[in-house]
Amino acid sequence: MIQQPTIQELTDNVVSQIEGKIAQDVPLLPKAFIRVLAKALAGVVALLYRYCGWILLQLFVAHASFQETFVLGRRLRPLVEWGRLIGVGDPRPATQAEMVIDVEVELQSGDLAGGSQLIFPASGVLYQVVSAVPLTASTVQATIRAVSDQDGGDGSGAIGNLEPGDVVQFANPLPNVARNATVVSVTTQGANAETEDAYRGRIIRRFQRRPQGGAYADYQAWGEEVPGILNVYPYTSATPGEVDVYVEATVESSGDPDGIPTPAQIAAVKASIEFDEAGLASRRPVNAAVNVYPITRQSFDVVLGGLDASEVDGGEPAVLEAIEEGVDDWLRAREPFLVGLTPLPRQDRITQGAIAGVVMGIAEAEGATVATVTVERNGLPFTEYQLAHGEKAKLGTLSNAS
Repeated sequence: MIQQPTIQELTDNVVSQIEGKIAQDVPLLPKAFIRVLAKALAGVVALLYRYCGWILLQLFVAHASFQETFVLGRRLRPLVEWGRLIGVGDPRPATQAEMVIDVEVELQSGDLAGGSQLIFPASGVLYQVVSAVPLTASTVQATIRAVSDQDGGDGSGAIGNLEPGDVVQFANPLPNVARNATVVSVTTQGANAETEDAYRGRIIRRFQRRPQGGAYADYQAWGEEVPGILNVYPYTSATPGEVDVYVEATVESSGDPDGIPTPAQIAAVKASIEFDEAGLASRRPVNAAVNVYPITRQSFDVVLGGLDASEVDGGEPAVLEAIEEGVDDWLRAREPFLVGLTPLPRQDRITQGAIAGVVMGIAEAEGATVATVTVERNGLPFTEYQLAHGEKAKLGTLSNAS
């Protein structure tokens, strides 16, 4: 085991070696020359220990630093260098949301100038019209992009996302158009910048699943290159010559609590599978047609019997809230199993006993007791369910029958 010695241990070691060479004891006075020299040398050796230890950590992706460092005139981030070496590239930057809006025209004359600014009052995010639009109809459509937010950013990330039906306002009244405009569609979902943990995990997965020219791992890697995509599950289709790919997006990028990707994200995954960064068709085999689908969420309803929360602060509502959150988190962590691709242990089997165990454990931790736990799917009790093609799980309803 490599253990860094302390400054005092290094000092004592230097003193003892000098005493051995000169065959006499060094005076104990703190200002004795040899003791002062030993302390200075110990400081240098301690720095070398730290530097060598830091270098050793950079040899492993799991421990490489994400922070920028300056070495011999070069600025670099060791983890990012690993990502570039293995073909993952740099961490995904935040993306700016783009939407199409309906603008009511009060006088059909002139243009809606590109760069015109709009604001969404609820979030304070500022948007700009991407390009000029002629005012030739009673209602015209314009594309807007998030460009600024109240945190001093450029509007990138999930903060700039809007839903169809949201109303934005021109920051300054413009001639010939109404003040309010309505979002009618989303062309690009804003996604937050990739976190260090997510980036590190993506590099590790690439090392574990090297490109094979069309293996399951390749489809997963190609699909997960798209910003905002959390998981990709590829399957051999029942139709010969086709591959079915199921996609899960982050909640922030998709705007869906179940991680159901938007049509734009599905199209982006399909494009990423078919073309590389240079736009070359160097990825999927030429005889494989790719179908990209969103994941589905299977709901599981939980019915409690004999819940006793008399000793709990907040009573039954507090316990039910804790159980609901814990069971939903446990179910959402389940995922389909793909041989040779999904790491063990398997997370695709959902049993009534496992869910009951989660419920009982949470209740006990909260200081409550539950007599019985019944789990239903589609209104019927079940014993075991195995997640299949693109299926994920979630908690449906939690009820207390006691």
